Amino acid sequence: GQEVSQWSVYDGGDGFVRAPRAAALRAVCSCGWSGPPHTLQWEEFGEKALAEADADVADACAQDWDVHTVEVERSAIPVPEPLAGLLVRVESEIEKLARTSPLAALRAARRLEVIAVQTAYWPARDVSRDATAEQTAAALGLNEDAAQDLLARFGRLSRYR
Repeated sequence: GQEVSQWSVYDGGDGFVRAPRAAALRAVCSCGWSGPPHTLQWEEFGEKALAEADADVADACAQDWDVHTVEVERSAIPVPEPLAGLLVRVESEIEKLARTSPLAALRAARRLEVIAVQTAYWPARDVSRDATAEQTAAALGLNEDAAQDLLARFGRLSRYR
């Protein structure tokens, strides 16, 4: 069958896919982290759709997720403040530009992509040589597969070596 991860599908109904009725919702991350389960009170929903009936549970999961992402960001290797501040300003300027000139914003984002590829080549190669997959993933705030994909892409390395 088809696997769907959108939480509101699991209402036991006959939608696009016959889905089971979820007992609880929880936030999950590709790093392997899972938040605590938040029980769904089906008997209180009446005729409401799951997405409408238990927005509070979804909000609790979103709050768990927010806490997790803050913890991941805090545990990742820090970007030095002058560069971090510059990146925040660049992001803000591109978002502002997108409101008036989407094409110019897209061009600016593409330029950032080119800069990333050009500047990350040697660091990616050094990291792939000097650090374990576990160390790399922890430092970048990613799971090991995503970290290895990033090194392969930026270092122009085979993902399968």
